[in-house]
Amino acid sequence: MDELIMQGEINSRIFNLRSRQIMLDADLAELYGVETKYLKRQVQRNFERFNEEDFMFVLSREEFGFLRSQIGTSNFSKTRAMPFAFTEQGVYMLATVINSPIAISTTKNIMRTFAKLREFSKHYNILAKQIIELDKKHDKQYKELKNALDELVNNAALADEHVIGFIK
Repeated sequence: MDELIMQGEINSRIFNLRSRQIMLDADLAELYGVETKYLKRQVQRNFERFNEEDFMFVLSREEFGFLRSQIGTSNFSKTRAMPFAFTEQGVYMLATVINSPIAISTTKNIMRTFAKLREFSKHYNILAKQIIELDKKHDKQYKELKNALDELVNNAALADEHVIGFIK
């Protein structure tokens, strides 16, 4: 049960930004049980591990404003510098520089959560494709039904034009 709660907590801290799933430095620091400035210092000391955008990037002011308005967390009110955003690979790399039992355990849970999100996304995409196919099939059936009804209405209109009674 504890693992489920942890994964729910982690899941609520994963955001989509720049077409990637990311976690913010303040959230990771909290989960790892360290201060954000310690986490950032470790990243800066080991910058060669994080210097590519598929591991970590710094949020732009616009992205920061967007996330701040979406999340509404108090963590953002304390920050002066733009937050670091870590991708899944960056979180894994972060565990190598913050080498504590809590960080190791938390990273395992984070990796499991990312894997579950990928699995969910895969099933979601399959389901979306199936819905689109059903929609196309039903759209075709709807058009056929509409054409049949239009034909019946036209035939009924022709039948109404026949005058009953005396013709002069």
